[in-house]
Amino acid sequence: MKPLIKLGHIDLSFHAASAAVVESLLNLHGHEVHILKAPHEKMFEMLGRGEVDVMASAWLPASHEKYLAPIRDQVRELTVLYEPYCIWGVPDYVPAEVLASVDDLRKPEVLGRMQRRIQGINPGAGISRFSAAMVEAYGLAELGYRFQSGTEQDCFGAYERAVAAREWVIIPLWHPQFLHARYRIRALHEPKGLLGGQDAATLVMRRDAQDKLDPATIRALEGLYLGNDVVTAIDSAMLAGGRSSSAA
Repeated sequence: MKPLIKLGHIDLSFHAASAAVVESLLNLHGHEVHILKAPHEKMFEMLGRGEVDVMASAWLPASHEKYLAPIRDQVRELTVLYEPYCIWGVPDYVPAEVLASVDDLRKPEVLGRMQRRIQGINPGAGISRFSAAMVEAYGLAELGYRFQSGTEQDCFGAYERAVAAREWVIIPLWHPQFLHARYRIRALHEPKGLLGGQDAATLVMRRDAQDKLDPATIRALEGLYLGNDVVTAIDSAMLAGGRSSSAA
């Protein structure tokens, strides 16, 4: 019997989606897999303490480097699973000729219709840190805009309710993510470059866990690639099926 592998992921649905693929690959190579999930900072702390062997995944460098840096010498980067990036998005029924850029949020015709609360996810996420900084950097706080952290359900529910009512709303989001499979969300131009650019969603493994995996399994993990569209599709399908991962 091959060793049990402890596979960790940040407790968000699209991280569960990519972790489910890694889990399936490990199963194919004869490993039983135990899934663990936690918020951003805690998951990296668990990785550092050896409570997880493999993590899917660390967004590098912009979003998660600050969490990985203290334990970088303990881990090995295996592969890039997809190329995520953050956005501030609006529903496509908001006219692009009126609102195309974050700077346009200051326009009177936008202020007259736009919800001022920008509902996000947990404060440890890169998009949350970026969004809080953007509210200040673009002078939006003085106009009544505010970023509010919360759960996935808070963020996505607020967006879906606004869309159902055809209200103007900003969602701090990212690719890949299941909402892109359900709605047409237009990214606003962000001229100050505060959203971190494109990251590499990197599958990482503790160096002291390498002996649990034979060379063929490691080669298979190193060759794994999904891409943003595939992760979005898996995320959407798993949520439609009423589960957050195949084992959790």
